[in-house]
Amino acid sequence: MEKQTKGSTPSKQSNPFLWYGKWISSVILIIGMVLTAYNIFPMNLLFHVVGLSGWLLVAIAWNDRSLIMLNTVALVIYANGIIAYIL
Repeated sequence: MEKQTKGSTPSKQSNPFLWYGKWISSVILIIGMVLTAYNIFPMNLLFHVVGLSGWLLVAIAWNDRSLIMLNTVALVIYANGIIAYIL
């Protein structure tokens, strides 16, 4: 017999904004990865920044420090790449 486990992340019913936010941000990040694989620059950076910003907002709402740190560092790295491209 399998033991049922309950997920620790909020459900769609409890907070639909965060639920849609995390999934839309994930899809945007995957698009950014595909653009990186095909070397479509700087669009890949822009998609990553948008996706990471969405995940950062979700992480802040969840008060998940590890996700906040990860997405903040990644956001700074990609923003640095965009600034370097512009300059």
